[in-house]
Amino acid sequence: MKISSLTCWAALLLLSLAGCGGDANNTGTASSTAAAVSRSAPSGMAAPALPAYSSFQNLCAAPRQSTATAFYPDRQGTLDDEKSFLRLWTDETYLWYSEVPTNNPASYSTALDYFNVLKTPLLTANGKPKDRYHFTYSSAEYDELSRGVELGYGMNWARNTGPNIPRTWTITSVLPGSPADQAGLRRGDVLNQVDFQNFVWAGDAATVAKLNAGLFPVKAGEVHEFLLARGLQKFMVFLKAAKLDVPPVQNTKVIDTPTGKVGYLTFNSHNPVSELQLIEAFRQLEDAKVNDLVLDLRYNGGGLLVIASELAYMISGGEITAGKTFEHTLVNDKGTPQTPLIFLPVSLGLNTPKPAPYLQPLPKLGLNRVTILTGPGTCSASESVINGLRGVDVEVNLIGGQTCGKPYAFVPTPNCGTTYFTIQYQGVNAKGFGDYSDGFAPTCNVADDFSRSQGDPAEGQLAAALYYREHGRCPAASTARARSGIPEPLAVPVRPPVSEIAIHTPR
Repeated sequence: MKISSLTCWAALLLLSLAGCGGDANNTGTASSTAAAVSRSAPSGMAAPALPAYSSFQNLCAAPRQSTATAFYPDRQGTLDDEKSFLRLWTDETYLWYSEVPTNNPASYSTALDYFNVLKTPLLTANGKPKDRYHFTYSSAEYDELSRGVELGYGMNWARNTGPNIPRTWTITSVLPGSPADQAGLRRGDVLNQVDFQNFVWAGDAATVAKLNAGLFPVKAGEVHEFLLARGLQKFMVFLKAAKLDVPPVQNTKVIDTPTGKVGYLTFNSHNPVSELQLIEAFRQLEDAKVNDLVLDLRYNGGGLLVIASELAYMISGGEITAGKTFEHTLVNDKGTPQTPLIFLPVSLGLNTPKPAPYLQPLPKLGLNRVTILTGPGTCSASESVINGLRGVDVEVNLIGGQTCGKPYAFVPTPNCGTTYFTIQYQGVNAKGFGDYSDGFAPTCNVADDFSRSQGDPAEGQLAAALYYREHGRCPAASTARARSGIPEPLAVPVRPPVSEIAIHTPR
């Protein structure tokens, strides 16, 4: 049976259940000898060496059949071929390949089961798994997510960080025009039940399965019931799932203050769609001649490092970043050293339905200071923006909570209908710093304020950012909490692993 990776991730989030993975239905029986990949080169020249795993790539136990609208490189192979690809690919590219146990591939009934053990088992000094970012997606699902298309209701959630039960899930944002918006839901609403099941206290596997079915629909058109609370008021809505185009850039505005114009924008994903949207937003801020910027990354889990580089350039481009390294990605001792990624001054025209112009100069604010709203949902490529700017001595002030701590990057690698993610790089800035696996600490510790919309100058984190900009110190409430040693309560975004990554393009 094929199991949606989103559904399985959700099940793990609510209750530890077995059987989760990407979309695979691999059942090969007998072993076979893989066909070698053809290599050719002009006469008198040696063919370039290909990695060993390439001989097994696209040899599939159940190859997909190409159609008039979709081409698949799959060839007939076996389950053993798929496992051989995974083992050799891991040995070649995984950052900690020497720490991977020697597991007998015959002990695993699917390629996904085998992939799940192809990682370091070591723990950090704090007792956490050294590798917490090892996962898969069905290639079809990942391709849609990369285009900014999400199946759901148009609302995002944050969860409590305490015990699994009782659960507290709060809506962080609602997409305009979405089913959630049309039903009247808004930021700050708290979930009580799903499909008449108690969301807060349910713990048995059968009820959790029903909760997941409602929270994470697998096809458009599904209708599910939700009971929510808004203060003391409770209300019920029925929502129909749909495929939604979710804009990664929102709420671009200019805030007039006594000391000048401050730009603000919400940025939620470094996906290809964001390139043009960021360019348009920064052009608007550039034309308005803002002299400061508040960048809201509190729910941005990452994405393409080239987008992070472009974003950092648009913030501080000019003499501050000219020709300097944005991020240098380190590889294992088998890999080819990478050319450092500079602060990209031009657009790349990434492949989207509405691409940015190719190799056109980017707008730039030329700021030597930026304020970023952060939290435990600020991850990976978003942290690269912070680290990259600090690497060229831009003052980066963080308002909110501790970031999640992911100084690692991947190259998503598809094979036989599954896209695999394994840690292959560690990023460092121009000063060689990349040791932030515990995240970046906030300049001012300020709780997420669900009572107001993002971009509202009175919203807690944005208000604190504007206060810090004017006075050079944290608001009194934030300072008092910091002195007490009590951290602000955290609200962690509810989202799949693919939303918390840095995607590297080898050079």
